Amino acid sequence: MSLTDVLLLVFGGLAAGVINTMAGGGSTITVPLLVLAGVPGTQANGSNRVGVLASSAAAVISFRRLGVSGIRKSSIVFLPVFFGSLVGSSLISQISDDTFEKLFGVLMIPIVLLTLISPTPKKDREKTWSRGLTISVFTFVGLYGGAIQAGVGLLMVLALSHSGFDLVKANSIKVLINVLLTVVALPVFLLAGKVDWGPALTLAGGFALGGWMGAKWAFQGGEKVIRFVMVVSALVLSGRLLGLYG
Repeated sequence: MSLTDVLLLVFGGLAAGVINTMAGGGSTITVPLLVLAGVPGTQANGSNRVGVLASSAAAVISFRRLGVSGIRKSSIVFLPVFFGSLVGSSLISQISDDTFEKLFGVLMIPIVLLTLISPTPKKDREKTWSRGLTISVFTFVGLYGGAIQAGVGLLMVLALSHSGFDLVKANSIKVLINVLLTVVALPVFLLAGKVDWGPALTLAGGFALGGWMGAKWAFQGGEKVIRFVMVVSALVLSGRLLGLYG
């Protein structure tokens, strides 16, 4: 890696760690950056999980130190997320690099649209999801997160906020589930030889710091600050992956 690649990955990881913790979708920045640094598409997808794990773990610790923990509320989704992530990561590791890069470039467009939706907690009622619906939704979350990761945090925040959680609590539950999802998916990518450790660890350093900072800012209610930057960055990088410009 060149010095430019190292700086891009560190600062890209920092930004993505903040974004992932405060809203979601930071991998729309980091996966393309890994590709631009010379990591093949499917390896970029696997290598990115090292940073996601570091960021999510740092965010969980930071939320707990702030007195926010969602472990009791999220225990019902652990098993469906586990199995979904295992299946999703196993399937995606079988496709070619070129196919993954094109797929990822296309998927970034609806992910960006999701960032424009501001979750509004339904404070006037208790959590109303049935057990069956909760299991179904988070099996899909695990499947998608295990395969792609990018945007899965947005899906979780939207689902959790519409089921009665305030945004701070929803974010604390989201990062905890992300840890579980990544702990399951990362070994699958490792066994498939889809992790490039040099870029992965470089990215993870920025990711971890961003996760720690993002938890504090989310606690203070500042997630709207990063929406504009994320949308612009994701659109630019999506165009690059799809080959719209050099």
